[in-house]
Amino acid sequence: MTDKIRMGFIGCGSISHKHATQLLATGEVDIVALNDTSQESLTTFKQAFPQMADCPVYTNHDDMLEAEQLDAVAIMTPHALHFEQAMAAFDRSLHVLLEKPMVCGADNARKLIARRDHVARVLLISYQRHYFPEFRFMKHMIESGDFGQVQFVSAMQCQDWKRATAGTWRQDPALSGGGQLNDSGSHLLDVIGWLTDLRPQSVLAFIDNLGAPVDINSAISLRFEGGAQGSISVVGDATVWWEDISFWGTNAAFFLRNGKLTVKPHGGDAFQPTPLPEASNPDRNFVDAVLREARVHSTAEGAMRVIELTEAAWLSAKTGQVVHLRDAHTA
Repeated sequence: MTDKIRMGFIGCGSISHKHATQLLATGEVDIVALNDTSQESLTTFKQAFPQMADCPVYTNHDDMLEAEQLDAVAIMTPHALHFEQAMAAFDRSLHVLLEKPMVCGADNARKLIARRDHVARVLLISYQRHYFPEFRFMKHMIESGDFGQVQFVSAMQCQDWKRATAGTWRQDPALSGGGQLNDSGSHLLDVIGWLTDLRPQSVLAFIDNLGAPVDINSAISLRFEGGAQGSISVVGDATVWWEDISFWGTNAAFFLRNGKLTVKPHGGDAFQPTPLPEASNPDRNFVDAVLREARVHSTAEGAMRVIELTEAAWLSAKTGQVVHLRDAHTA
């Protein structure tokens, strides 16, 4: 590899524009090939990035991987396609930047991780909150011990997801693998696990599709290993965007209201912390991991735990029973 990463894009929909902008901003990436089954998406992408007007395009990812000399790929396709496409990239010893959720199914997640280890390539999952200053501050305070033992977590996400995604692949179970819990809701599951390093032990979930082919509203109660508890609410038929995440520890509490962080120490006054850690993004981390062997901050192992918890919640809602994750993983 030279001092620049030769990268192919698998999937050129709207999210690919953000990745392209951030990857190109590093000055260490050349996007040299594009793959999408939609000519409209390819045309729109090239209009947004005129410097790639002559970039070769493919309607089949295998054709691109066979024809092009690549170092890495970014995969930004419907969820159910991630596993096959990432495995195909690893078969050619390429590094992989993969949109969330990592894959559909915990078994596929384990197989992909094993394949990554076999070929010794970077696999980074694009959970961008790992790179936001507010979340990095909370992560540091918990890891340092200043927050104390995490005792309770509460998270709510509200979106007009049902109407916004109606008629798209996101509400087609064969392509999406599930509804909002598996889509934008997975950010909540991911960031709770990443910040606290708590491992869910048992799950009780109530889920309503509201007439859609996939889950829309989810109410999830959790008990973690070690005794901490949690509550996650995903509202996919809301009239307003709203996100509210709170963590209670033995020494302090965090309240994150629509991105604004307040810290309340035990026995002290609430405050908004400044300065916050420097912001970054998954694309910058991916480039550093490939070129300089930097640590991956949004790992496949964390993404696999998101999938395991999501599947446990779906099973609980289907059966009306508490699901114990250790039993679910060995069933």
